[in-house]
Parts: sequence; structure tokens; C-alpha cells
Amino acid sequence: MRILILILALGALPLFSYANQADRDKPLIINADQVELDDVKQKYTLSGDVLLIRGSMVGTGERGFVLVTPDGYQMIDLNGKSDLPASMRQRRETLQDEFMQGIAKDIFYDDQKERLLLVGNARVKRLLNMQMLDQLQGWQIEYEDVKESYKIKSQQLDLNRPPQSRAILAPRKKVVVK
Repeated sequence: MRILILILALGALPLFSYANQADRDKPLIINADQVELDDVKQKYTLSGDVLLIRGSMVGTGERGFVLVTPDGYQMIDLNGKSDLPASMRQRRETLQDEFMQGIAKDIFYDDQKERLLLVGNARVKRLLNMQMLDQLQGWQIEYEDVKESYKIKSQQLDLNRPPQSRAILAPRKKVVVK
């Protein structure tokens, strides 16, 4: 099975970088049809119409899990259904009205490692004033903020077809240094 891996540096594609840093200090608001809490393990199990809000970050899914580490970091796992994928959206820290949004069957976010993983027909869009600028799609999309890198993987089931990873990038303005 061939897997196409596309690694894009931040300079080429500044998608989730510069996520709104003020969100880190906000509480996590959890809404779901049912919430189970294991206070010893610091694990929340969420089911039915899950909505997570932390500042400008909003996540949705059919099921979800939140694990709080001893250091206070949150690990979030959102699961969608086949007809309604999980989603995550966050405002970027810019002067403009810019957002990132992603959908996939499953979404994993590691607060400590600043790592976002979308698995299962994953799509990511960068929006400026609600106009799409960039779009990524593949079976799996991984973004690591610390390394400022992206990986898009396709699920290659038929060797007679080309891989199904794709990126559409808006033109970038050139910076003139005087």
C-alpha cells in the first residue's frame, strides 16, 4: 500500500499556526446529552450531541473524551458519525477575521504537544472573512504547532488509482524588506 505524505512548512502554508493563544487560559465548556466523570483518572466521557468550547475553539461530535493530565493539559478525542463528522474550528491570532476549520470522522487534540490529528476523510480550510483561502484533504491530516509542520496522508486502497491527498493554496502576498 502506497501512502503519499506531504509535509508543508509554515512558510509555505500557514494554516493552524498562531492559534489564538488567549484560548489557553479559558475554561473548557462541555455540553453533551450525557457526561460521565471519573474524578480519580480525570477523564470525561461524553455522548450525544457533544459541544466543546474553549475561547474561540469550538469542537463538535457524536461522542467525545477529555482526559486532563496531572500537569493540567487536556487531551481531547471527538468522534463523529458516518453521516455527520466531528468538527473543530478556531480563530487565528491575526488582525483579520481569520479562522481554521477541520472536519473528519475522528479528531484528536493534544494540548501539551500542541498537536491536532484529523482521521477519516479529513478536510481542513483556512477562512478569511468567511472566504476560503486554503483547503487540504486526505485520509489523515496532522498538524504540529511546535514543529510548524503538516502531514497529509491518503488511504491508498486501489493501486490503480492515484493517492487522494490534495492541497489548494491561495497566493501569498510578497513581503518587501527595505
